[in-house]
Amino acid sequence: MASQDWIDKDFYAILGVSRDASEEDVKKAYRKLARKHHPDKNPGDDAAEQKFKDVAEAHSVLADKEQREQYDAVRAMGSGARFSGGPGPGGGGGFEDLFGNLFNGGAGGARGGSGRGGASGPDLSDLFGGPGGFGGSGRFGGGGAPATGADRTARTTISFGGAIRGTTVGLREPDGGVIDVRIPAGIRTGQKVRVKGKGQRGSGGAGDLLVEVAVSGHRFFEREGDDIRIHLPVAFDEAALGTAVQVPTVHGEKVNIKIPAGVTSGRVLRLKGHGVRRKEKGREVAGDMLVTVQVEVPKDLSAEAVEAVKAYAEATKGLDPRKGLEAKAVL
Repeated sequence: MASQDWIDKDFYAILGVSRDASEEDVKKAYRKLARKHHPDKNPGDDAAEQKFKDVAEAHSVLADKEQREQYDAVRAMGSGARFSGGPGPGGGGGFEDLFGNLFNGGAGGARGGSGRGGASGPDLSDLFGGPGGFGGSGRFGGGGAPATGADRTARTTISFGGAIRGTTVGLREPDGGVIDVRIPAGIRTGQKVRVKGKGQRGSGGAGDLLVEVAVSGHRFFEREGDDIRIHLPVAFDEAALGTAVQVPTVHGEKVNIKIPAGVTSGRVLRLKGHGVRRKEKGREVAGDMLVTVQVEVPKDLSAEAVEAVKAYAEATKGLDPRKGLEAKAVL
């Protein structure tokens, strides 16, 4: 998402929270809306699918402290702000002077550009988040050295899996040439990858291309920073007696998790190191997998099961789950 879009989109309104909402309020609003508009619950409903994407996009920014601060700063600039390429040779194209026709997960239309295809790897040391660095300007060397061409910017959308594993997207130019951009594993919505030498041409060399990435949501996995959250259905007897089950991870693995006896809905169990894995300053960083338990109560019981439940009720009639409720409700 580019900064101009940040100006045009009110993420607080999308999530239905106030501008001073806490991190927990943002998270709760996102989970509620994501469940409501999830594609699985609204098959064939394009409006619900778009709402789901908007909610995921809003959460990805507001749930990240740094991105939220940058978003608030950009919004404070007002709707008149514009980010565009600078005055370097070859023109200073802004949002309207960028690549498009993105495939492998992208969309749009191309304008301008060098017309040169071929693979160009990103400079991962220049990967950064937030809205900074849009457009840019020509760079001039000291002592009257020839000017470097202006940077160009482009946007693309990749799948959730592509963000977890890393992927390659192709940006097509008007002459049919393609620039292949490698997206590193663990990238988040709003972050950018810099491709050296694919910006506007100048007498001192070409500028760079900054590709901003948006990540699609997923029907099962939810990303929270570097952590991955899932909601695990658990049968009543499993919750009461405890058990061990296998759960899938974003990395295609199946790991065992112990469900403790007496677990209740909403309890969060943590699997260390099974979240997002990425590189940061040359070292491996791994988030966790957060497993939220959902105790499922069956709707249709056989006669035998009904009798078993009645026997359980009789055996536990001395236990009152609402004990002390009135005392808690005193204002």
